[in-house]
Amino acid sequence: MIQLKNISKKFVSGKSSTNALFDINLDIKEGQFIALVGPSGSGKSTLLNLIGGLDTPNEGSIFVGEKDISEYSDKELSKYRNNTIGFIFQEFHLEPFMTVLDNVLLPTYFNHPDKHDKIYAEKLIKEVELTNKIDNKINELSGGQKQRTAIARALINKPKIILADEPTGNLDLKTGQTIIDLLKKLQKAHNITLVIATHDPLVAKAAEKIIEIRDGKITK
Repeated sequence: MIQLKNISKKFVSGKSSTNALFDINLDIKEGQFIALVGPSGSGKSTLLNLIGGLDTPNEGSIFVGEKDISEYSDKELSKYRNNTIGFIFQEFHLEPFMTVLDNVLLPTYFNHPDKHDKIYAEKLIKEVELTNKIDNKINELSGGQKQRTAIARALINKPKIILADEPTGNLDLKTGQTIIDLLKKLQKAHNITLVIATHDPLVAKAAEKIIEIRDGKITK
């Protein structure tokens, strides 16, 4: 499903530069649940952004299926993100004054939403156990409910890959565990490849495989 070959990434600001990733090689199988583990600044989020097409490497290739997305144009990357990837973030990135339903439907607006999209959104909201909050605005929800909304939104375009960056970072321990259990359940139900970046060993423990990253290098 995902193959990274000799990936390196450098960020340049003025005359200074920061090496974020060094010669990364990684294979992720279709339907696998992977945890990227490492301290803040280790390169986890950068790696997720490269897989998700939010950024491009300075060196190396990123194959998703048969396609090398590191060679995609901006237009091709935009289409790839919308059709193939679902994103979940620590900060939720939801529209606070829109309802749960409208937030879940947001990614479909690029494809001109129709009646089917709304039916599927309602199905997803039921799967994340938020039917009773479907017409509530996001600013009326708890942190756990916001992340459930974000999960449903990530699934709305039926992606093959879900990328989650510290999805429990803003949640208490109990709520965080509930979210991870839910992600694991939905990953199996929708046959999705799930990649989570986390510094929490309890979150990583739920994954099938743990990849440790330190100072931009895979150490285990």
